[in-house]
Amino acid sequence: MAGIVVVGSQWGDEGKGKITNFIARDADMVVRYQGGNNAGHTIYVNGEKFELSSIPSGIFDPKKLAVIGNGSVVNPKALLEELASIHVKGVTTDNLRISDRAHVIFPYHILIDKLADLKKGDGKIGTTGRGIGPAYMDKAARTGIRVVDLLDEDVLRERLTTVLAEKNELLEKIYNHEALAVEPLVQEFYAYGQQLAPYVADTAVLANEYLEQGKRVLFEGAQGALLDIDHGTYPYVTSSSPVGGGATIGAGIGPTKIQRVVGVMKAYTSRVGDGPFPTELFDEVGQRIREVAHEYGVVTGRPRRIGWLDTVIMRHSARIGGFTHLALNSLDVLSGLKTVKIAVAYELDGETLTHYPASLGDIRRAKPVYEELPGWEEDITEIKQRADLPINAQKYLQRVEELVGVPLYTFAVGPSNEQTNVLFDIWKDAEA
Repeated sequence: MAGIVVVGSQWGDEGKGKITNFIARDADMVVRYQGGNNAGHTIYVNGEKFELSSIPSGIFDPKKLAVIGNGSVVNPKALLEELASIHVKGVTTDNLRISDRAHVIFPYHILIDKLADLKKGDGKIGTTGRGIGPAYMDKAARTGIRVVDLLDEDVLRERLTTVLAEKNELLEKIYNHEALAVEPLVQEFYAYGQQLAPYVADTAVLANEYLEQGKRVLFEGAQGALLDIDHGTYPYVTSSSPVGGGATIGAGIGPTKIQRVVGVMKAYTSRVGDGPFPTELFDEVGQRIREVAHEYGVVTGRPRRIGWLDTVIMRHSARIGGFTHLALNSLDVLSGLKTVKIAVAYELDGETLTHYPASLGDIRRAKPVYEELPGWEEDITEIKQRADLPINAQKYLQRVEELVGVPLYTFAVGPSNEQTNVLFDIWKDAEA
C-alpha cells in the first residue's frame, strides 16, 4: 500500500499538474480531493499541451482511474466541455470516476460569486468568478446539491425549488438581479446528470479498496497551501483545504493511508489575485521572470504577480502540510540573473520573524530579510543530473533544502516531464 499526496506549497500555479502527471506514471489511481474548475493546470503529454481545470491529471493513462473526489465541487457543464475537448484529441475518459457525494456548482453560485465580489469594491477577494466559494458555502450551510441528486429528476426538482426560493430573494433584493426559474435548471442539470452517470461512483470505497489491495494511490490538491481556508492568507484564500490533511477528508480515506507528501514549489514565488505578498517584485526583474516563465493564469489569463522565493511561507507550508519532500520547478527561469535572492525571514517593527504571521496587517508591514546568492549564466534546460548543474545552481538548491528543512524529490529545468529530474523512486520509498 502506498498513498502519496501532491500539494502546492505557495499560492498555487506551482506546476502541480506536471508533477502529479509525472508521479502518476507509476500510480494505479489519481484522486483530485478538493477545489473546482477555478484551478487550471497545464500538462504536456507526448509533446502535446493540455490545459485542464476539473479533470484529474491521471486521465491520460487509461490503465489507471482518475477520480474527482467528494471534497471537490463540480460544474457539470464545464466538466462536459472539458471532456469533449480532450476527446477530440483522442483521449479516452472511460477511466474517469466522479464522487456521488461531490457538490454541484449551479448558475446561481456563479452569479452570486461575481456580484458579491463586485459589491465589495476595493475590498474584493479577487475570485475567479467560477462559483466555487458559494458552492462550498452551500455545502457548509447544508443547502448544497450533490452529484447523486442530479441522477433523480424528482429529487433534483425538490432540492432546487427549496434552494432557489432563497437564492432568488438574494439575487433580487441584494444584487438587483432577475430571479432564476426552477424548471429550466431542473431540465438542464438532470440532462447533465444523465451524461455524467456512467462516471458516478462512491469513490471513497474505490480509493480504500485500491489501498487495501496494495495498489498505489496519488492524491492531487488544487491551489496552494497559502490559499488554504484555515492556514492561508485569510480572507484571500480558497474555500477548501489544499494541504495534505485535506486529502483524507476530500477523498474519504484515513490519515494512516498516506505515506508521503510532496510540496510543489517554484524557484521563485508567484500569486494570482489580491492579498499580501511580501517578496513581490515591481521592477524589471519581476517582469523578466513573468515573461520568461509565461506567468499568466491558465483559467483566467491574468498576469501573475511575481516575487523572490520566500522560505518563510515555504516553512509554513511544510509545517501545516506535513511535507516529506519538495518538487522544485522552474529553476531554469532564474538562469541569466547575476544574483538571486531568497527571503529567509521578515523584519516587523524591529523584530525578526521566521514564521508566517496570521495578521494581514503584520504581513503587509513585514519587510523581507533577504539572503543574496550568486546566479548562473548557463542554459540548464537539458541537464539531467543535479551534479551537472552549474555550481551556483547547485548551491541554490542546497540552500532551499536547508532553509525549508525538507529534502528535494525532483528539480525541473523546463516545463515538460522530460525536463523534470527525479532524485529517487518515491513510490518504493513510500512502500519501504
